[in-house]
Amino acid sequence: MTDTPQNKKSRSSLINRARELRHEMTPQERSLWQRLRNRQLYGLKFRRQTPLGPFILDFFCHEHQLEIELDGHHHAEPVQQRYDQARTEWLQQQGVRVIRFTNREVDTNLEGVLQEIARQCGIEP
Repeated sequence: MTDTPQNKKSRSSLINRARELRHEMTPQERSLWQRLRNRQLYGLKFRRQTPLGPFILDFFCHEHQLEIELDGHHHAEPVQQRYDQARTEWLQQQGVRVIRFTNREVDTNLEGVLQEIARQCGIEP
C-alpha cells in the first residue's frame, strides 16, 4: 500500500475503530479474552481487535498467523456471509489462517474452543 495522505487517514481511522472495539467487546469476546490474555493459553501471545490490511481481527496470534473470529447471529445473513468469505480469502492470501466460533460455542463450550485454538497452533491439550 502506497503511503499517501488518504491511506494514512484510512489507517488512522482503522486504528481508532480498533481501539473503540476493544472497549465495546461482546460478553463472548470478554470471556474468550480473559482466557487468552497474558499468554494464559500455553504461552501463546494473542492480540485483540488488531488491524491488518483493511480489516480488524478479533483475536490474532502473530507467531502462528492465526486469527480467531467470533460470530454472532448476524453472520448467518447472506450479505454478511459473502463479506466474511471475501475477508477470509484475503487473509488467507496474506498467509493468515482463520478459524471461526459462534458466540454460542463460547457460551456453552469455552474449554472446547480453547482446546481447538491450541490444536490450531500445533499444541495437543
